[in-house]
Amino acid sequence: MNSSELIQEGLSLMAFGMGFVFVFLMILVFAMTGMSRLVMRFVPAPVKEEASRQAPPPVRSEDDVMAAISMAVHRYRQRHRR
Repeated sequence: MNSSELIQEGLSLMAFGMGFVFVFLMILVFAMTGMSRLVMRFVPAPVKEEASRQAPPPVRSEDDVMAAISMAVHRYRQRHRR
């Protein structure tokens, strides 16, 4: 075999391999699309619940936040004494 025959055989093998992968991926896309449509047909869409009209959480002042942080630091230091 000379080099031109080897190159031609390599190119044909490459084309066959790429064609096989392309066909496999196309079959995979169609199968996934079909399964998705099948599932969407038999499984009902989730019902969205109406947002309950709750009062917004109370606004905390900076003093409350500082008190909570200092209490947390104090408890942490008590538990992790050396």
